[in-house]
Amino acid sequence: MPKAKRQMIYWDADCFLGFLKEETDKIQWCKGTTKQAEEGNLIIVTSAITLIEVVKLDTQLRLSADAEKTIKDFFKNPYIYIHNVDAEVGIIARDLIWKHTLSQRDSIHVATALKLKLNKMHTFDEQLHKLSNKYGNPKLIICKPDIEHQMNFDDL
Repeated sequence: MPKAKRQMIYWDADCFLGFLKEETDKIQWCKGTTKQAEEGNLIIVTSAITLIEVVKLDTQLRLSADAEKTIKDFFKNPYIYIHNVDAEVGIIARDLIWKHTLSQRDSIHVATALKLKLNKMHTFDEQLHKLSNKYGNPKLIICKPDIEHQMNFDDL
């Protein structure tokens, strides 16, 4: 885990997809977070399973060479920390599945954020928002990305 004192925010795979696909309902908020990360103000944390989940940028599994390069390059950014799924994450995830009937992937995302004792997890998944402030020490806030991107001339 990085030793930085910067704020660390967990991103579910749907945030990465919203950013990479430039989804109109998500991009403004995802860009706000990535802009803060680029400026050195925060680190975006995610699980290694995100590397698999984002492969499907479109409805087809087969990616163009450009899409594959975009994905690989994006995850090389120094402000992204990827945490492996280990036994502790697996145990926490299993408990979350039993208590809340989450999918395996969603449970791994929440479990990773809890294991790392993060304060905030960004996701567009409303089912996960229901778990906000229920687990963790400190309590994990689970919400949509909440750092708005301010448009400037470079964005036009």
